[in-house]
Order: sequence, then C-alpha cells, then structure tokens
Amino acid sequence: MFCVYVLYSFSAKRFYTGMTSDLITRFKFHNEKSSKGHTIRYRPWYCIHVEFFDTKSQAIQREKELKSGKGRDWIKSNILPKYL
Repeated sequence: MFCVYVLYSFSAKRFYTGMTSDLITRFKFHNEKSSKGHTIRYRPWYCIHVEFFDTKSQAIQREKELKSGKGRDWIKSNILPKYL
C-alpha cells in the first residue's frame, strides 16, 4: 500500500507533499533523522492529510496533482482551514 501525505509546519506556515509506502518511517525522517534536504529547515512537521492507494503509480499520479497549482490551491482551501 502507498500513501500521499501533506505535512504542515506551523512555525514556517508552509506545507510539503510527498509519497511513500511507509508513512511512519518517512515522517520520522522528516522530523528527526534527515540531515539535509528541504524539510529540515521547517521542523517540526505535522501530518495534516493522508490518502492511501493500492498501486505506486496511482500514488505518484495523486502526488503530482497535489503538487500542481490546482492541487496546492485545493490543499489551501480544503485541508489547511481545518488546522488554522
């Protein structure tokens, strides 16, 4: 099983969208274990949205949709208001 997730940094007011087959481990890397990369600058991250898929290709497609302009707008209007 694969999932697409949206993380949010309340301190930086930024969100991050990713895809993985192991959400718990990936979340730990974003918040604790990574020593380089985009997400280390805006810690701590909170998982605010998750969608599950049976295939990797479905998850990659949805990740691309959420990273598009329309997808970012959808996150801002449908997901973020629940947390702000």
